[in-house]
Amino acid sequence: MKTKESLLNDLKAAGINPRGTLFVHSSVKSVGQCENGADTILDALIEYMHDGLLVLPTHTWEYVTWEKFDENGAPTSDKNIFDHANMPSCVGALSNVFMKREGVIRSLHPTHSVAALGKDAADFVAGEELTQTPCPRNGCYGKLYDRDAQILFLGCPLTKNTYIHGVEEWNNIPNRLTEKQHQIFIKRGDDLLPCPQYRHHFAGGNVSDNYIKAEPIFIERGAATYCKIGDAHSILTGAVKMADITSEILQKDPDYFGTL
Repeated sequence: MKTKESLLNDLKAAGINPRGTLFVHSSVKSVGQCENGADTILDALIEYMHDGLLVLPTHTWEYVTWEKFDENGAPTSDKNIFDHANMPSCVGALSNVFMKREGVIRSLHPTHSVAALGKDAADFVAGEELTQTPCPRNGCYGKLYDRDAQILFLGCPLTKNTYIHGVEEWNNIPNRLTEKQHQIFIKRGDDLLPCPQYRHHFAGGNVSDNYIKAEPIFIERGAATYCKIGDAHSILTGAVKMADITSEILQKDPDYFGTL
């Protein structure tokens, strides 16, 4: 049975900086049986990062699509409306529990929102309603680089590495975004804020399935280390090193992730 205390010990042993910025992709089941399920994992993460910034993805790309509009440009369906306060995350149980915790602030990105708690959380999530792509350099994913954040893949593989989507965007890799923007709205109270977006698109399927091919390189060059949190075999990465190595690879071979 995993406890908050045992998980705190594991986070420390992993080498996570408690005063830095930690971004967590997660698989709750992989951690093993915990006293209070996902809440125990969150309790440990929140306590450990008390003096830093804890960030989890709360993406909604699976739920937010694009639909037709009436003659006044208003949406005729709620499928292209991001309901900031109520729409659940499509990227795991932990993210859905986390964004409801006291003090957590969710960003306004209509498809790739994140939730943050701790030091500078409001500044970190600010401005996402002004984005036009899933992971722009001046958005939250770019801020992970600016803050030299650590990214923890808690019991999940690098195929879940949204950050590399961002690095591909920043390097202007072709065949990664839709050719045209799609109109999406952000619901805030009674207001609908238009936020047109280019969406992720890869003609060969799901490009993130191929991100795992860079794992040996990240390990060899010190951008990632293996660790264990509870029962979860995990990977801890550094945002700056991982982005710089990825950019180096992409400059030599722009379609490096086009195939496995």
